[in-house]
Amino acid sequence: MALPALTPRLARPDGLTYDPDLACQSLAESDPRLAALMARVGPFTMRPQPTQSLFAALMRSIVYQQLTGKAAATILGRVTRTCAPGRFPTPRQVLAISPERLREAGLSTAKTAAVRDLASKTLDGTVPSLARIRRMHDEEIIERLTAVRGIGRWTVEMLLIFRLGRPDVFPVMDLGVRKGFGLVFLRGRLPETSVMLRRGERWTPYRSVASWYLWRALEL
Repeated sequence: MALPALTPRLARPDGLTYDPDLACQSLAESDPRLAALMARVGPFTMRPQPTQSLFAALMRSIVYQQLTGKAAATILGRVTRTCAPGRFPTPRQVLAISPERLREAGLSTAKTAAVRDLASKTLDGTVPSLARIRRMHDEEIIERLTAVRGIGRWTVEMLLIFRLGRPDVFPVMDLGVRKGFGLVFLRGRLPETSVMLRRGERWTPYRSVASWYLWRALEL
């Protein structure tokens, strides 16, 4: 069954596609236990990071996988200078560089293949433009982007929350979200996915905000 068309997801000046005050009010009214966590954590302060393109955001995600931030930033800088000195490379510029040179810049064999596949799929339209993606449903975006080598569901969910400002993403496989859920609702035990999904039904359409508060629960 085809999904209904979306109206464009126009970002607010803060980068979100929803009203955070309205989201917090809705969540607090729908779940008293979540409301108690929200009161302890304080205001919702997450704001999406601006991105020039999906290609740039996803390439950064690939490079940063399983590395510390400092190491990943160093490698990304080397790759960028190799492909396009002075600016972030385009897909064509990435493909113009041999795999050997990308590996010399610090990318592993797997990440080299993933970055080149991302560039190819950006050029053939599998990875849509930012304008196009604003008209797409979350699950459609996940389906399209996970076709890229090295991009899994979790990576796309983080993109939806922290880059595109989508309101209703619930990354139930994220360890931080699972631990936070366990602390708030299960006395510290890690939850089953089915338990999280059932509880999360009452948080729709603002599960991204609820997830942010579950991450913050680990800091209390």
